[in-house]
Amino acid sequence: MKIALFGREVSPEFDPALQKLVHLLESKSAGIAIYRDFFAYLSGRIHFSKERRLFKNHEELGSATDCLLSIGGDGTLLDTITLIRDSGIPVLGINTGRLGFLSAVAVDEIHDVVDALFSGNFALDQRSLIQLSSPDHLFGNENFALNELTVLKRDNSSMITINAYVDDLYLNTYWADGLIVATPTGSTGYSLSCGGPIISPGSGTLVITPIATHNLTVRPIIVADNSRVKLRISGRTQDFLVILDSRSMPLSTSVELLITKAPFSFNLICVGQKDFFKTIRNKLAWGFDKRN
Repeated sequence: MKIALFGREVSPEFDPALQKLVHLLESKSAGIAIYRDFFAYLSGRIHFSKERRLFKNHEELGSATDCLLSIGGDGTLLDTITLIRDSGIPVLGINTGRLGFLSAVAVDEIHDVVDALFSGNFALDQRSLIQLSSPDHLFGNENFALNELTVLKRDNSSMITINAYVDDLYLNTYWADGLIVATPTGSTGYSLSCGGPIISPGSGTLVITPIATHNLTVRPIIVADNSRVKLRISGRTQDFLVILDSRSMPLSTSVELLITKAPFSFNLICVGQKDFFKTIRNKLAWGFDKRN
């Protein structure tokens, strides 16, 4: 089995768990590939007793990889999107961050998770993505996102104006600090903090959520994910950001953005019973009464 490891910065307190992970994979004769920068970061902390391969991009990762383990929080897992792209390689998130909606596996579950991977005792949760089309090809071949596309004003500039269309039908003009177009996966992220609803995965929808809108009657709206969402952006200062998940591009001219559903899915590995509602109850402390 060929397994790739990806991560960013990880606290030294997790070194014993990471060493255990490497030992378990080596004991099962897994072919290990590790992200080059992550390997350099862990150098001197984690010991590999068998040969391992390094990779730095989508091409070097290779589509023959059986799965990728993302070590960190949800932000780290989102960073794997540009490595996975449309290859279909499934991803498992091992949580060394905080909230962890996507990276839901705790470090103390590593032994059971490795056993599940090698026995095939897991399920794939297919998550939809969105992709961006723009005249300037802003993000090149990495024009897709698992969570959301965000248009955001920069620094202390004045509000931006966003004319929104759904399937070429005029929706609204937003005078706001920005606008979010989020997938169900992204509905528990930035959109949620701006008052958007939580949407269960697989619901086949997108949510359009304004950020600090000037008109207080404007609220988030849910549309079908096969819709074509078009945004025409302008502003007094013409200075704003276009963001796909954690990747951003600054713009200083008016632009038209087209957001559609991507033609491929992101495969999230789920070990044990897949229960989205249990996840949000645990992560958001629903039903928890501190008086008891």
